[in-house]
Amino acid sequence: MGTTRFLIVEDHPLFLEALENAISLAHPDTVIRHANSIDAAIEVLSTASPFDLVLLDLSMPGTTGLSGVIRIRKAFPKTPVVIVSAHQSPQIISSVLALGVSGYLPKSMTKSELAQSISEVMQGSVYLPREYREFAAAQQPRPASRELLQRIHDLTPQQLRVLDLLRSGLQNKQIAHELKICETTVKVHVSEILRKLHVLSRTNAIIEVSKIDFENLIGEAAAPAAPSQHLSP
Repeated sequence: MGTTRFLIVEDHPLFLEALENAISLAHPDTVIRHANSIDAAIEVLSTASPFDLVLLDLSMPGTTGLSGVIRIRKAFPKTPVVIVSAHQSPQIISSVLALGVSGYLPKSMTKSELAQSISEVMQGSVYLPREYREFAAAQQPRPASRELLQRIHDLTPQQLRVLDLLRSGLQNKQIAHELKICETTVKVHVSEILRKLHVLSRTNAIIEVSKIDFENLIGEAAAPAAPSQHLSP
């Protein structure tokens, strides 16, 4: 058997260190790579040997809502992905599970708890926080939300990037500059996005996506605690 390979997609140094320590505790003989953005993660996944597990923070720079996990799941559907997040809303967990992830780890977990949960995932389990397991088993996203998630999942990686930039308020010319493609290509992507999402305008597309957006899902949730409070052994 080859060496187990992990990719950590995290931009916070303290959480990155905590995850590295947890992985090393669970699997001492490992290769651990890092990425501090979704684009960097996709580049690593595209150019390196296959990874056994990706640990992904939902709140990465340059992403909105669930776009980051959708892009990685779309581009690498056979690579297991576990979400690591400071947000613990049951609605968020349910929506992310609908995208086929292999687990959801709160950042409030101790190092030993993280190590144990990573071991469970590596053994084939879908890890959920104990307090949310019954909820996740009993609750599923509403049919309309599940259907919309599937439509978004049907977008190509480039279309997902265009949709993300549309949500940020960029016009076609700005999107073309950002993605280094011609404006005509952007128009083609926008047309395909509207067709796949079953909407008639870019405004409608933004409204539809906002229905399942991560930022909307967290609603009135309290702000995450400081990272230093979550790194106990």
